Amino acid sequence: MNRFFVLLSLLLTGFVAQAQKEDPVLFTCGSTNVQVSEFEYIYTKTNGKNADFSKASLQEYLDLYIRFKLKVERAKAMKLDTIPSLREELQSYRRQLADSYLINREVTDRLVREAYERSTQDVEVHHIFFALSPEASPADTLAAYRKAVSAKKQLDSGEEDFATLAQSISEDKSTAANGGKIGFLNVLFPNGFYALENAAYTLPLQKVSEPLRSSAGYHLLKVGARRPARGEIEIAHILLRKDLWEGDPDKLKELAYSHHLQLLDGKRFETLCSEVSDDSRTAQKGGYLGFFGINRYEQAFEDTAFAIRQDGAFSWPVESSIGWHIIKRISKKEFPSFEIARLQLENQIRQDGRFELARKAMIENIKKTNSFKENTALLDKMAKMLNDTFFTFRWKAPAGGQKEVLFSLGSRRYTMEQFNAFLAGASRERMQLRETPFRDALQTLYLQFVESSCMQFEEEQLEVRYPDFKALLREYQEGILLFEATRIEVWDRASQDSIGLERFFETIPGKYQWNERAEVTRYFVEPFNIAVLESIRSAAAKKSKAKMLEEFNAGDKNVIARVEEGVLERDKSQEALEIGQWSAGEVTTIKVDRESNQFYFYKVENVTPPQPKKLSEARGYIVADYQDYLEQEWVESLRAKYPVKVDQNVFEKMIRQK
Repeated sequence: MNRFFVLLSLLLTGFVAQAQKEDPVLFTCGSTNVQVSEFEYIYTKTNGKNADFSKASLQEYLDLYIRFKLKVERAKAMKLDTIPSLREELQSYRRQLADSYLINREVTDRLVREAYERSTQDVEVHHIFFALSPEASPADTLAAYRKAVSAKKQLDSGEEDFATLAQSISEDKSTAANGGKIGFLNVLFPNGFYALENAAYTLPLQKVSEPLRSSAGYHLLKVGARRPARGEIEIAHILLRKDLWEGDPDKLKELAYSHHLQLLDGKRFETLCSEVSDDSRTAQKGGYLGFFGINRYEQAFEDTAFAIRQDGAFSWPVESSIGWHIIKRISKKEFPSFEIARLQLENQIRQDGRFELARKAMIENIKKTNSFKENTALLDKMAKMLNDTFFTFRWKAPAGGQKEVLFSLGSRRYTMEQFNAFLAGASRERMQLRETPFRDALQTLYLQFVESSCMQFEEEQLEVRYPDFKALLREYQEGILLFEATRIEVWDRASQDSIGLERFFETIPGKYQWNERAEVTRYFVEPFNIAVLESIRSAAAKKSKAKMLEEFNAGDKNVIARVEEGVLERDKSQEALEIGQWSAGEVTTIKVDRESNQFYFYKVENVTPPQPKKLSEARGYIVADYQDYLEQEWVESLRAKYPVKVDQNVFEKMIRQK
């Protein structure tokens, strides 16, 4: 036994040494070790595309992160992490984060990445189809499946080739005559066709799939070809319609080629289009059709459009079922990066049936990896005890058997008591199942309870299984602590310590200055008094506001609409720029106030030269400066209290040379 423990100790020591080697400590702050993984995570997240791992960039962020960690160390010493309100805030954040994190990581992210990678290829799909209505009975479903199996056997044996069999038995009339050829497709396939999409992107070329179920029925799928995705192209066209042409059809082709020669000779596409195009919707718009992707237009039209290699270039005439076209390429959309495509794909996937399929697959994987075991005999026993009150809010769980284990997940046991508590809180779900037999209703609710329990079980393991989740929680927790510590030690002190603020203000004399200021009177005059406007302005230069009102607003005259008094500082504001000489007695030129639709001018009553601001006049700016000063002092005191040691060898290894 002694040798066993010695060996175990040596093994553990080796594991620790290996872990430290793979993720070494970059710096220590007091009693806290900060490893390279933590620093690189926050450095990359904060700097985004600018995270170039240059020495200057790393050093700058290291200095910032050390300051951050010093404050967190102080917050822990203040025991702020034990305050109930802060602990509850962190738990609330964890619950919100965990609710979405597992689904996003295990379902959404995987499906988005899968769809994005598939979107780089177009796939040419052929199928033989056996239809099923949405209300198909089990017997009808089995019959359709057997048809598909029988057809697959014929193909595998070589009795029939795919195209011939599709023409004779496929129930998709739109493709049967064409040998089952649907054409080139790209993701996402329609909702309910995820199994076909999987086959289309994974089957070897020319190999026929096993019967595949979709929301429409059963399919035998064959992939004819794959090619780089065409994406979307922006085009215009000139159209010569067959149904409007009364002469020899060959002459219409000749006419199309003669128009093409005009373009080659330098005639503007838009001019020719307006003169000859038979597309009444676009002829006067330069033939503009906008952007389109695969499978929107006929194959010949599509192939010709995508064969044009340059913006502004145009095609040879191409024939479609409606006439002859000359196509001009305007632009082609670049294939989007994953980050750009992600949001659109994510929204589409969340509304697609594949999302629920993947979610259920994740639940099954949780059960499998955690040795899920169940005792469904307890459900049978419970179902026999139910009556109609089960489908009402009045239902109460039976008293017996509460401690019996319904299922287990890992080392955790889930009892009938827990299931009954779940049922008690699911009264709406129970009422919605009122037309369902007791055992079936119970099974439906049981599956919901199992799924909920699996999700909760997995969410509780997130910190262990996913380092980035642990990093997010740490980041949020330390952010809370930093905020509270800074509030107590800096912000509150700066705003409440009036004596300290006054002393600090004395150390920065002259930092905040008033520019030259003018006490002004602004006179407003209505437009209908424009005839006396210049007289009012001239009088204002010689008379006070009181005399002006006495002269021009005596009795019922009210020539001066209103008067405003104020102080203007000499800066770059519109009002300040309207003052010319900035001298006492100056009267400005007449302007129009657009909001009130009135004429106005200023009279400068007095001018005060530049002078320092008082504390009361610049308090907000000074408090902010005082906060910076206190924070700097605080950080320096923390450095003395919590020594910081940086491992320069580890730091140097993070640097990436350009």
